Amino acid sequence: MSKQARHKKAENGCQGTHNGTFHCDEALAVFLLRQTDTYKDASLKRSRDPTVLDVCDIVVDVGAIYDESKRRFDHHQRGFTEVFGHGFSTKLSSAGLVYKHFGKEVVASAIGLEPSDKKVDILWLKMYKEFIEALDAIDNGISQYTSQEQPKYRNRTDLSSRVGWLNPRWNESAESQKVDALFLKASQLAGDEFLGRLDYYANAWLPARDLVLAGLSSRQNVDASGKVILFEQFAPWKEHLFELEAEQGISEDELPFYVIYPDETGGNWRIQAVPVSPESFNSRKALPEKWRGVRDDELSKISGVDGCIFVHASGFIGGNKTKEGALNLAKLAL
Repeated sequence: MSKQARHKKAENGCQGTHNGTFHCDEALAVFLLRQTDTYKDASLKRSRDPTVLDVCDIVVDVGAIYDESKRRFDHHQRGFTEVFGHGFSTKLSSAGLVYKHFGKEVVASAIGLEPSDKKVDILWLKMYKEFIEALDAIDNGISQYTSQEQPKYRNRTDLSSRVGWLNPRWNESAESQKVDALFLKASQLAGDEFLGRLDYYANAWLPARDLVLAGLSSRQNVDASGKVILFEQFAPWKEHLFELEAEQGISEDELPFYVIYPDETGGNWRIQAVPVSPESFNSRKALPEKWRGVRDDELSKISGVDGCIFVHASGFIGGNKTKEGALNLAKLAL
């Protein structure tokens, strides 16, 4: 590299990625880098010319090199097998590579915490699981399912597809300045969705964890069996409950069966059976069969609990007009 090129590189700073048709992974990678202190003011060069890319401080999704020390983050080269780790096995795209190395800084900056804060680790992993991993898989051509059965419908509304639709049509001009402008639009689209999702997980999903922890820790005060958890306000609880149970090493015979919480909108109370896994429709202990599919006064008569509203036909959830009624249903169901 010439002295002039080195001076230009040091003075201006720039990101590099490939030109031509763009994809969601490098669009997001470029956005994420712009959320870091190092690259927030960096310019962008879109090219496949090595002499152009060599001037850049960091290069993503082009160049056939993955080397953190050289700030090269491509995933197309033969033999590339990098994954995120932490239990994830999907091969990374440029989005995943950048997120793996810079994601904690991005998350911490966006939510106003130090990178060393435990909450940053939780959100860093959560965002990979719920947002980044799918982009990695789609860009690398990894199917979501192992079955070869044909899907019953097509989905072209995911983020990767929406970014793809921003490319010029085959019968439109693909002049480089126009495509570069569309790439910036795509990068902003991907980035805005990333930050929006992060905001939800930081300010809605994560605070629920403290509520679930408090309910799990005090469940013996609700019923001596420890099988019933009471939440005084509704919060998303399933994923947190399973993670906290694992962290605390709760044995199988001590796992809770039912969760009691207020209905967010109806002013009533719910009793819900804890599923065997966060995504499962099967319950650890479903509500009694004789209650299932029965409603209102008839249910109150059968159960002996006033104020009953319903029990679902599968026994996974029921309702009562009062907290005390829901708690009585849970204790009877045990």
